[in-house]
Amino acid sequence: MIKTHGLNHISLSVKSPEASLAFYTALLGVQEYFRDENSIQALGPGKHDVLVFERRPDHGLRGGVHHFGFRLTSPDDIDLAIAEAKSAGGRVLRHGEHCPGEPFVYVADPDGYEIEIWYEPATARLPEA
Repeated sequence: MIKTHGLNHISLSVKSPEASLAFYTALLGVQEYFRDENSIQALGPGKHDVLVFERRPDHGLRGGVHHFGFRLTSPDDIDLAIAEAKSAGGRVLRHGEHCPGEPFVYVADPDGYEIEIWYEPATARLPEA
């Protein structure tokens, strides 16, 4: 087994890196830290997370990725997540509870990528981030 710092980044094929940066900044508070002619890299929301927005003609194609997720620190923030996603230009796909006290929402970003935002309490299997 190799040792890593965990999953570090995800690179999304997008129509407009600027529009994607604006969406994820409004929704999750990411911060740009690198840009070139065809891509923007953003830090956050976790301390080791990097989102890469690459301008590509195949934008929005998910390959084998169904969705990716961000775990809330409080279940009380689900309504805020829904409001922020809508305000940032996202589309709510569905929301509810995986089980009592564990709310979720799935939203589509400007390129159609599906994002799950959910709350799950810390356990031995899934500790605090």
